[in-house]
Amino acid sequence: MDKTWLITGASSGFGRGLAEKLLARGDRVIATVRRTGSLDDLVAQYGERLRVADLDVSEPDAVQATVDKAFADVGRIDFIVSNAAFGILGAAEETGIDQMRQIIDTNLLGSIVVIKAALPHLRAQGSGRIIQVSSEGGQIAYPGFSLYHATKWGIEGFVESLAKEVAPFDIEFMIVEPGPARTPFIGSIVQPDPIAAYDGTPAHDLKEAAFGGGWVIKGDPARMVDAMIAASDAPQMPFRLLLGSDAYAGVRAALTERLAVLEAGKDVTLAADFTEEELAAMQATV
Repeated sequence: MDKTWLITGASSGFGRGLAEKLLARGDRVIATVRRTGSLDDLVAQYGERLRVADLDVSEPDAVQATVDKAFADVGRIDFIVSNAAFGILGAAEETGIDQMRQIIDTNLLGSIVVIKAALPHLRAQGSGRIIQVSSEGGQIAYPGFSLYHATKWGIEGFVESLAKEVAPFDIEFMIVEPGPARTPFIGSIVQPDPIAAYDGTPAHDLKEAAFGGGWVIKGDPARMVDAMIAASDAPQMPFRLLLGSDAYAGVRAALTERLAVLEAGKDVTLAADFTEEELAAMQATV
């Protein structure tokens, strides 16, 4: 049966790719965009099966109103895709406080507010699936992307906890973690004013590679979108969906290193507890 999807950040990239493929197979899509008119071609092609709303997810009241209206207009929405986000590439010291607030308000708080706004409706209809588009950058970290990583690690922690809270209501989650892909993401990245002291350091080296053609991007966004849809359709969604060979290598290396550090510090870690004798003595005085 055809399904109904609400997708934020659908002007371009993964959001638009999802909308195109879902509409082509007969599903209904409510797409939010920041650029008015960016989906006019799809509206002309698919008519009433595509509804478009202008939305900046960094504005919580607008998010609530848009989500409420979407459910009121179509009744049931099967999938919520929280996708709107952008990047900042530069050393943390170079990043201004307004830039910090904007990326947190969009990528982290915006994603939280979208999901929170949908929860009462999903509970009322008895089920629903939420797909949070994160990044390999929710599991690993590159120099120069510290603020972006802060938002992606943050939203993954939020979803991990929330999934346990709403599981009794048959609300499911999937965190999608694409690696570098040939989307317009790089072109939309904010670059803070550089500090010369960082020339020749990892943060500036990565920026030069990203914008100078030295960063070979292997990820195919069309294949990634296909994988997202297939996982969303599965009888049970995977909780995490990592996409791309570079993402696999990077996340595997990071997790392996973390486990090694964990085991190396095991004796110190375990010694931080009360002893069994101390616990027994405390319990005896209760």
